[in-house]
Amino acid sequence: MTIKIKACSQDDLQVLQEISIETFTDAFKDQNTPENMEAYLSSAYTLDKLQKEMTRDHSTFFFVYDNDQLAGYMKVNTDDAQSEEDGEDTLEIERIYIRSGFQRKGLGKYLVDQAIEIAKDKKKRKIWLGVWEHNEQALLFYRKNGFVQTGSHSFFMGEDEQTDYIMTKTLKIYS
Repeated sequence: MTIKIKACSQDDLQVLQEISIETFTDAFKDQNTPENMEAYLSSAYTLDKLQKEMTRDHSTFFFVYDNDQLAGYMKVNTDDAQSEEDGEDTLEIERIYIRSGFQRKGLGKYLVDQAIEIAKDKKKRKIWLGVWEHNEQALLFYRKNGFVQTGSHSFFMGEDEQTDYIMTKTLKIYS
């Protein structure tokens, strides 16, 4: 298995939209109503919205490839691009999604490790993300990788208000 990561560019916008919708749907369609899924997907993953996110300062999308096949993606934010104010010394992983056929191959861990390296390069002391309280697999994965719950915030899936746990990992970059 050969894993590669590539920062996304404007040329990748259509593919980013497709993989975003595919992976989000696969992850959450069974736990949400079709109406709430459609409402969320039709607002969160428009080409216009993704382009604005992609061109925002301090925000970067990455594709991850397994043997040259697009397997997933990640979005990281720093500074004022973070979805929550968590200080200048933090990096947010806003999204990590792996296509269903590529899960359980270590790609999620690879992306977390890449985010940690980005954080270290930017002299950040912490890395954080939000995880749906009912996404047990993701919660276990992040706990296994050194993240601890430090708070929570609301996430709206259509009209359904849900709770995301804020998971944080303190980095050892100055030792």
